[in-house]
Amino acid sequence: MGRQLFEQFPQAQEQFRRADEILGYSISDVMFNGTEEQLKQTNHTQLAMFLHGYISYVCLHQEVPNMTAGHSLGEYTALVAAGCLAFEDALRLVEIRANAMQKCCERQASGMAAVLKFDDHITEEVCASVTDEVVVPANYNSPQQLVISGSLKGLETAIERLREAGARRILMLNVGGAFHSPLMQSAQDELAEAIVKCPFNEPICPVYQNVTASPTTDPEIIRKNLIAQLTSPVRWTDTVRNMVRDGATRIVEFGPAPTLQNLVKRITPEIETDCLGSESNDQ
Repeated sequence: MGRQLFEQFPQAQEQFRRADEILGYSISDVMFNGTEEQLKQTNHTQLAMFLHGYISYVCLHQEVPNMTAGHSLGEYTALVAAGCLAFEDALRLVEIRANAMQKCCERQASGMAAVLKFDDHITEEVCASVTDEVVVPANYNSPQQLVISGSLKGLETAIERLREAGARRILMLNVGGAFHSPLMQSAQDELAEAIVKCPFNEPICPVYQNVTASPTTDPEIIRKNLIAQLTSPVRWTDTVRNMVRDGATRIVEFGPAPTLQNLVKRITPEIETDCLGSESNDQ
């Protein structure tokens, strides 16, 4: 992961070396040579995804952005691209975020499931009906995909009730825990201490944040929303719609796979999209 960027761009080599130095170990070695099991560990996955997205942006972008947004962890890359966070500060915050979330994952059996081609309101009502366990809407990814998050027992109950309500496609996701749910509260508290101490600059363009799906250039609002993000749903569908409403004509994803590009196409089929940094584009 990221090896092609490293081999192709001197800038990428510099950024990977900076990251290894800041972290005190070779995250680049984990990305280039680590096993799939190592990369799936939350504390490695988040650092690897942040670095791949940021380095793809540094090496492959050609224009100053008019607006930025990122899905969950990607919001940190969006903030660096907008000049709101320095790379070094963002990397340290991502490390703290990843380690804190890893501890939450190890503390309780939990997970996430994607509810496909089903009414969001019914899914919300079903989640709310599960009162003895935690299960909540977590990622509003597209009009046809809502991811729910919670304890394994909570998910089991919610999935059973969703199927009774008519949902036909529900997929358990291969993730480490219940991200964007109340089960991440202790991680949010730990991350909040670091975010409060971290310098945030006024961004060069509006940043559309996960918690509100709305644009802002106020560093204090950005800070507040970034803290809330860990236990709040990612409102990606509304984010994309709001960006298009505010004048976006082309949305470019920077990362190892066109995951968000595909979601954007489902949300606003008329918009021009691209993914720079994916394995197919690196070659």
